[in-house]
Amino acid sequence: MTASPHLGLAASHQKRFLVLFDFDETIINESSDDAVVRALPNQRLPDWLKNSYRDGHYNEFMQKVLAYMAEEGVSKESIQSAVEKISPSPGLLNLLEFLHSNQKHFELAVVSDANMFFIETWLQHAGVRRLFWKIFTNPASFDDTGRLILLPFHSHVCSRCPDNMCKQVIVREYLTGRQKERGGVPFQRVFYIGDGANDVCPSLALGPRDTTFPRRGFPMHVLLQSEATFKANVVPWVRGEDIVDCLKKVVEER
Repeated sequence: MTASPHLGLAASHQKRFLVLFDFDETIINESSDDAVVRALPNQRLPDWLKNSYRDGHYNEFMQKVLAYMAEEGVSKESIQSAVEKISPSPGLLNLLEFLHSNQKHFELAVVSDANMFFIETWLQHAGVRRLFWKIFTNPASFDDTGRLILLPFHSHVCSRCPDNMCKQVIVREYLTGRQKERGGVPFQRVFYIGDGANDVCPSLALGPRDTTFPRRGFPMHVLLQSEATFKANVVPWVRGEDIVDCLKKVVEER
């Protein structure tokens, strides 16, 4: 797919709907962190490193993983190649093709606890980077020694979320900021597409006209079934076409 360049800011005011995507196991069909580990000589982490993980501190753990990979001689090119080889989730490219064909209606953004290098690399390789207005994720860049340095996205006080990222804070701030940029006009509807436990919190920022799409059978889907205070519509998905079917109806509404 060849994506069009961003439309100007004035044109962006015309877009009626906002679509927010998680990345790991949503846009792509596995965890990008797991995929790059396969670039190691023995394709696995040592037990001492795996056992160093602390609940709620995944970003800190991945900093150690990337440092270990550099020590083992894994190059930037090997990491890039591993990311580019990751398969998209079923039907996801068809969903992006639909959104591209209807880009006058939709603004797209990524909200992910992966990192900027992985996400930019995959989206560029798939030819869909320009579809996305914004990417919210953990900063990551290679230093002079060839090590990929990962940083936390921000700090927050949400007890639901890992220490480096609360997606609900990101979504609320983005909606407020974009409404100001759009001359006080909010998006008519917001759609959130995800799979993981950390995709529940941002979905709580959605209203009754909005829709969240949890991947069927994944943690987000399971947790939402017991979320009593949830306001948004919930539409589970297995393939990207399930989401296309819903969005087509919204576009056709007058």
